Amino acid sequence: MIIFGKQPVLYAIAHAAEAIETIFIAKELDKKLFAQLRSAKKPIERLDFKKAQAMARGANHQGVLARIADLGFADLPSALKSAQNSGSALFVALCGVTDVGNIGAITRTAFALGAAGLVISGVKSANLEALTRSSAGAALSLPIFLEPNVLDLIERFKQAGFAVFGADSKGENSQNFGGFSGFGAKRLLLLGAEDEGLADRVLKKCDQKIAIKMSGFDSLNVSAAAAILIDRLREGI
Repeated sequence: MIIFGKQPVLYAIAHAAEAIETIFIAKELDKKLFAQLRSAKKPIERLDFKKAQAMARGANHQGVLARIADLGFADLPSALKSAQNSGSALFVALCGVTDVGNIGAITRTAFALGAAGLVISGVKSANLEALTRSSAGAALSLPIFLEPNVLDLIERFKQAGFAVFGADSKGENSQNFGGFSGFGAKRLLLLGAEDEGLADRVLKKCDQKIAIKMSGFDSLNVSAAAAILIDRLREGI
């Protein structure tokens, strides 16, 4: 698959160099950037602008592209088995969220804040190539799982000893839980799409509905809400 842009490619060099097959450059680069690309010790090929635009599908590639090995979704049963044997873990699940920009932003945040993995649920498929680009490469480091059925997802996590938190505007103020110590240190955060949120049948399966109390607005962009709630839920883990 193809990734492009300076930050995604440099992230891949720093954290997943073994996955890189070829690096492409489509313009003259400064010496420092070119040295960083060479540090990957992978073949570097020059492209003309037209070919680079085709590979990037018309997006802004900044003159830097790379072909990396295709990613696959991580194995959720194996991850849950490992989590059962550990004392703590925080997973994030997106239910019906389809905007790749939001998913990428949440992937970056989840990785930066120490989440154990991101589950994409409520959909049958997801574009990992686009997600890798939109996450600025963080998808190369954070395990990404696909579980189409949200209710099955919840049941799997509960059987593994996780407390399930559902983001809902009518839930309890997430600032009032004091570290969430009463729920244990294995937690799953469910986030729904901005326009619909989590379905009632999903919320009924949650151990706790949590909200971000605010004034002036009824809701936040899902990636902004994710950042706040992930930060609060990681307390005590």
